[in-house]
Amino acid sequence: MSKPSFVYAIYIASTPEKVWHALTDEKTSERYWFGNRVVSDWKVGSPFSLRRGEVKCTDVGVVLEYDPPRRLSYTFHPLHEKHQHEKPSRVTFELEQQEDQVKLTVVHDEFEPGSKVFESISEGWPLVLSSLKSFLETGRVLRALWYEDQIAREEKEAAQS
Repeated sequence: MSKPSFVYAIYIASTPEKVWHALTDEKTSERYWFGNRVVSDWKVGSPFSLRRGEVKCTDVGVVLEYDPPRRLSYTFHPLHEKHQHEKPSRVTFELEQQEDQVKLTVVHDEFEPGSKVFESISEGWPLVLSSLKSFLETGRVLRALWYEDQIAREEKEAAQS
């Protein structure tokens, strides 16, 4: 059985520099990524994390490649209870200028067969990338209603324990 991989290309009316900034800047990523922000110094070998709020770390990894504004790659390991037993996967962003737009390709791979993380990211990435596109082109971000419901459940469970 082959390992699953997620590949998604989206075209954004922007510049590679602006898309790159959105992918790597804490404050910007928090706006389009539903309150989550990327945290790293982006040096190869440095830690990467996705954080929600001041203390909640949801995903971690290590920077594998940093070539602005063309290519970024890091390992990806969720800390969610239902997914944390899986091995880290890999996320790679490739940016390609095409006249007055950018082709952003995301490849999320290195999953084990039957990965539940693969199922989750297959739903999550299209919404995150669509929100990024909307944010860069219009200043508006999208809402992730299913994600908002998940956060509300997690906060309720935490308050009860």
